Amino acid sequence: MIQTIIIDDEAPARDIIRRYLQTYHDSVEITDEADNGFTAMKMIRETRPQLIFLDVQMPKLSGFEMLELMDEIPAIIFSTAFDRYAIRAFEVNSVDYLLKPYSKERFDIAMQKALSKIQPGTAGNAQTFKNALIAPSETLTRIAVKDRQNIHVLPIDDINYIEADGDYVRLHTVKSTYLKEKTMKYFEENLPPQQFVRIHRSFIVNVNEMSKIELYEKENYRIHLKNGEFLKASSNGYKALKEAVRL
Repeated sequence: MIQTIIIDDEAPARDIIRRYLQTYHDSVEITDEADNGFTAMKMIRETRPQLIFLDVQMPKLSGFEMLELMDEIPAIIFSTAFDRYAIRAFEVNSVDYLLKPYSKERFDIAMQKALSKIQPGTAGNAQTFKNALIAPSETLTRIAVKDRQNIHVLPIDDINYIEADGDYVRLHTVKSTYLKEKTMKYFEENLPPQQFVRIHRSFIVNVNEMSKIELYEKENYRIHLKNGEFLKASSNGYKALKEAVRL
Protein backbone atom coordinates (compact mmCIF):
# COMPACT_ATOMS: atom_id res chain seq x y z
CA MET A 1 0.00 0.00 0.00
CA ILE A 2 1.12 3.54 -0.79
CA GLN A 3 0.60 5.83 2.18
CA THR A 4 -0.60 9.35 1.50
CA ILE A 5 -1.52 12.54 3.37
CA ILE A 6 -4.05 15.07 2.07
CA ILE A 7 -3.09 18.67 2.87
CA ASP A 8 -5.60 21.40 2.10
CA ASP A 9 -7.21 24.12 4.20
CA GLU A 10 -10.61 23.60 2.53
CA ALA A 11 -12.66 20.63 3.76
CA PRO A 12 -14.55 20.15 0.44
CA ALA A 13 -11.25 19.86 -1.42
CA ARG A 14 -10.04 17.18 1.00
CA ASP A 15 -13.39 15.40 0.70
CA ILE A 16 -13.07 15.11 -3.09
CA ILE A 17 -9.56 13.68 -2.95
CA ARG A 18 -10.54 11.25 -0.20
CA ARG A 19 -13.60 10.07 -2.13
CA TYR A 20 -11.67 9.55 -5.37
CA LEU A 21 -8.94 7.62 -3.57
CA GLN A 22 -11.23 5.42 -1.50
CA THR A 23 -13.55 4.65 -4.41
CA TYR A 24 -11.14 4.18 -7.31
CA HIS A 25 -7.61 3.70 -5.97
CA ASP A 26 -7.45 0.89 -3.44
CA SER A 27 -3.66 0.67 -3.60
CA VAL A 28 -3.44 3.97 -1.71
CA GLU A 29 -4.00 4.31 2.03
CA ILE A 30 -4.89 7.72 3.48
CA THR A 31 -2.94 7.92 6.73
CA ASP A 32 -3.79 11.51 7.67
CA GLU A 33 -5.37 14.78 6.61
CA ALA A 34 -4.29 18.30 7.54
CA ASP A 35 -5.82 21.73 7.08
CA ASN A 36 -2.59 23.69 7.65
CA GLY A 37 1.12 23.39 7.00
CA PHE A 38 2.21 23.18 10.64
CA THR A 39 0.05 20.14 11.34
CA ALA A 40 1.04 18.58 8.02
CA MET A 41 4.77 18.91 8.76
CA LYS A 42 4.31 17.01 12.03
CA MET A 43 2.32 14.27 10.27
CA ILE A 44 4.93 13.92 7.53
CA ARG A 45 7.75 13.60 10.06
CA GLU A 46 5.85 10.90 11.97
CA THR A 47 4.44 8.77 9.12
CA ARG A 48 6.82 9.46 6.20
CA PRO A 49 4.22 8.99 3.44
CA GLN A 50 5.21 8.14 -0.13
CA LEU A 51 2.69 10.60 -1.61
CA ILE A 52 1.13 13.88 -0.53
CA PHE A 53 -1.67 15.94 -2.03
CA LEU A 54 -0.61 19.50 -1.39
CA ASP A 55 -2.42 22.81 -1.69
CA VAL A 56 -0.21 25.85 -2.37
CA GLN A 57 -1.95 28.73 -0.64
CA MET A 58 -2.70 27.90 2.97
CA PRO A 59 -2.72 29.88 6.21
CA LYS A 60 0.27 29.69 8.55
CA LEU A 61 2.54 27.87 6.08
CA SER A 62 2.25 27.60 2.29
CA GLY A 63 2.94 24.48 0.25
CA PHE A 64 6.26 25.81 -1.07
CA GLU A 65 7.34 26.93 2.40
CA MET A 66 6.69 23.39 3.59
CA LEU A 67 8.96 21.97 0.88
CA GLU A 68 11.77 24.30 1.92
CA LEU A 69 11.65 22.90 5.47
CA MET A 70 11.33 19.16 4.79
CA ASP A 71 14.25 16.77 5.30
CA GLU A 72 12.67 14.16 3.01
CA ILE A 73 10.11 14.99 0.35
CA PRO A 74 7.50 12.48 -0.86
CA ALA A 75 6.03 12.44 -4.34
CA ILE A 76 3.79 15.49 -4.67
CA ILE A 77 0.52 16.11 -6.45
CA PHE A 78 -0.31 19.79 -6.12
CA SER A 79 -3.99 20.64 -5.86
CA THR A 80 -4.79 24.33 -6.04
CA ALA A 81 -7.16 26.92 -7.47
CA PHE A 82 -4.31 29.10 -8.79
CA ASP A 83 -2.66 28.35 -12.13
CA ARG A 84 0.19 30.85 -11.61
CA TYR A 85 2.10 28.30 -9.50
CA ALA A 86 2.10 25.59 -12.19
CA ILE A 87 5.57 26.30 -13.62
CA ARG A 88 7.14 26.44 -10.19
CA ALA A 89 5.41 23.21 -9.20
CA PHE A 90 6.86 21.30 -12.14
CA GLU A 91 10.29 22.80 -11.56
CA VAL A 92 10.33 21.17 -8.14
CA ASN A 93 9.65 17.87 -9.91
CA SER A 94 6.12 17.34 -8.69
CA VAL A 95 4.17 14.39 -10.09
CA ASP A 96 1.30 16.56 -11.32
CA TYR A 97 -0.61 19.79 -10.82
CA LEU A 98 -4.38 19.60 -10.38
CA LEU A 99 -6.16 22.88 -11.03
CA LYS A 100 -9.41 23.14 -9.05
CA PRO A 101 -12.06 22.25 -9.95
CA TYR A 102 -10.87 19.08 -11.67
CA SER A 103 -12.68 15.98 -12.91
CA LYS A 104 -12.34 12.39 -11.79
CA GLU A 105 -10.68 11.66 -15.16
CA ARG A 106 -8.05 14.35 -14.58
CA PHE A 107 -7.47 13.04 -11.06
CA ASP A 108 -6.94 9.52 -12.45
CA ILE A 109 -4.27 10.81 -14.84
CA ALA A 110 -2.40 12.32 -11.91
CA MET A 111 -2.67 9.07 -9.98
CA GLN A 112 -1.38 7.03 -12.91
CA LYS A 113 1.69 9.26 -12.98
CA ALA A 114 2.15 8.89 -9.23
CA LEU A 115 1.76 5.12 -9.20
CA SER A 116 4.29 4.72 -12.01
CA LYS A 117 6.80 6.86 -10.15
CA ILE A 118 6.49 5.77 -6.53
CA GLN A 119 8.42 2.89 -5.06
CA PRO A 120 6.84 1.98 -1.71
CA GLY A 121 9.03 2.90 1.25
CA THR A 122 10.98 5.58 -0.60
CA ALA A 123 10.98 9.35 -0.37
CA GLY A 124 12.62 12.03 -2.43
CA ASN A 125 15.90 13.68 -1.57
CA ALA A 126 15.07 17.07 -0.11
CA GLN A 127 18.14 18.78 -1.53
CA THR A 128 17.07 17.92 -5.08
CA PHE A 129 13.81 19.72 -4.51
CA LYS A 130 15.39 22.64 -2.67
CA ASN A 131 17.86 23.19 -5.50
CA ALA A 132 14.89 23.41 -7.86
CA LEU A 133 12.85 25.81 -5.73
CA ILE A 134 13.06 28.90 -7.90
CA ALA A 135 12.64 32.44 -6.71
CA PRO A 136 9.02 33.35 -6.05
CA SER A 137 7.16 35.45 -8.55
CA GLU A 138 6.02 37.76 -5.74
CA THR A 139 8.15 39.81 -3.36
CA LEU A 140 8.73 38.06 -0.05
CA THR A 141 6.61 39.24 2.85
CA ARG A 142 7.57 36.46 5.28
CA ILE A 143 10.20 33.75 5.68
CA ALA A 144 9.62 30.26 7.09
CA VAL A 145 12.42 28.78 9.20
CA LYS A 146 12.95 25.59 11.18
CA ASP A 147 14.57 25.60 14.61
CA ARG A 148 15.06 21.96 15.60
CA GLN A 149 11.49 20.61 15.44
CA ASN A 150 9.89 24.04 15.73
CA ILE A 151 8.72 26.06 12.73
CA HIS A 152 8.57 29.84 12.73
CA VAL A 153 7.14 32.18 10.12
CA LEU A 154 8.96 35.52 10.32
CA PRO A 155 7.39 38.68 8.92
CA ILE A 156 10.16 40.47 7.07
CA ASP A 157 9.65 43.58 9.20
CA ASP A 158 10.96 41.55 12.17
CA ILE A 159 14.33 40.99 10.49
CA ASN A 160 17.10 43.43 11.46
CA TYR A 161 19.67 42.07 9.04
CA ILE A 162 20.77 38.96 7.17
CA GLU A 163 24.28 37.55 7.46
CA ALA A 164 26.06 35.10 5.15
CA ASP A 165 27.15 31.86 6.84
CA GLY A 166 28.59 29.34 4.37
CA ASP A 167 25.78 27.55 2.54
CA TYR A 168 23.27 29.18 4.89
CA VAL A 169 22.27 32.65 5.99
CA ARG A 170 21.54 33.90 9.49
CA LEU A 171 18.34 35.86 9.92
CA HIS A 172 18.82 38.26 12.84
CA THR A 173 15.60 39.36 14.52
CA VAL A 174 14.79 41.19 17.74
CA LYS A 175 14.05 37.92 19.52
CA SER A 176 16.56 35.45 18.07
CA THR A 177 18.76 34.37 15.17
CA TYR A 178 17.67 31.67 12.70
CA LEU A 179 19.59 29.66 10.12
CA LYS A 180 18.06 29.34 6.66
CA GLU A 181 19.34 27.21 3.79
CA LYS A 182 19.16 29.94 1.15
CA THR A 183 21.71 32.20 -0.53
CA MET A 184 22.31 35.89 -0.01
CA LYS A 185 21.57 36.35 -3.70
CA TYR A 186 18.11 34.82 -3.21
CA PHE A 187 17.22 37.35 -0.52
CA GLU A 188 18.86 40.22 -2.36
CA GLU A 189 16.64 39.51 -5.37
CA ASN A 190 13.37 38.73 -3.56
CA LEU A 191 13.10 41.07 -0.59
CA PRO A 192 11.66 44.57 -1.11
CA PRO A 193 14.64 46.53 -2.52
CA GLN A 194 13.70 49.80 -0.82
CA GLN A 195 13.70 48.09 2.58
CA PHE A 196 16.49 45.50 2.35
CA VAL A 197 19.84 46.50 0.85
CA ARG A 198 22.95 44.40 0.24
CA ILE A 199 25.60 46.55 1.91
CA HIS A 200 28.42 43.99 1.91
CA ARG A 201 29.03 40.51 0.54
CA SER A 202 28.16 39.27 4.04
CA PHE A 203 25.28 41.57 5.02
CA ILE A 204 21.81 42.66 3.92
CA VAL A 205 20.32 45.31 6.18
CA ASN A 206 16.76 46.33 6.92
CA VAL A 207 17.03 50.11 6.41
CA ASN A 208 14.20 50.69 8.87
CA GLU A 209 16.47 49.36 11.63
CA MET A 210 19.38 51.74 10.90
CA SER A 211 20.23 54.59 13.24
CA LYS A 212 23.47 56.04 11.81
CA ILE A 213 26.01 55.66 9.01
CA GLU A 214 29.65 56.59 9.55
CA LEU A 215 32.88 56.42 7.57
CA TYR A 216 35.43 54.53 9.64
CA GLU A 217 38.24 53.91 7.16
CA LYS A 218 38.87 54.69 3.50
CA GLU A 219 35.84 53.68 1.39
CA ASN A 220 34.44 51.55 4.19
CA TYR A 221 31.46 52.43 6.30
CA ARG A 222 29.85 51.35 9.53
CA ILE A 223 26.06 50.98 9.72
CA HIS A 224 24.73 51.41 13.25
CA LEU A 225 21.46 49.66 14.10
CA LYS A 226 18.83 50.76 16.59
CA ASN A 227 19.61 47.72 18.77
CA GLY A 228 23.24 48.83 19.25
CA GLU A 229 24.84 46.47 16.73
CA PHE A 230 26.77 47.72 13.73
CA LEU A 231 27.58 46.22 10.32
CA LYS A 232 30.31 46.76 7.75
CA ALA A 233 29.36 48.34 4.45
CA SER A 234 31.57 48.35 1.38
CA SER A 235 31.81 51.37 -0.93
CA ASN A 236 29.44 49.67 -3.38
CA GLY A 237 27.12 48.77 -0.53
CA TYR A 238 27.12 52.37 0.63
CA LYS A 239 26.20 53.53 -2.88
CA ALA A 240 23.32 51.04 -3.01
CA LEU A 241 22.18 52.23 0.40
CA LYS A 242 22.26 55.88 -0.71
CA GLU A 243 20.09 55.05 -3.70
CA ALA A 244 17.61 53.07 -1.61
CA VAL A 245 17.12 55.66 1.12
CA ARG A 246 17.85 58.71 -1.09
CA LEU A 247 20.68 60.10 1.02
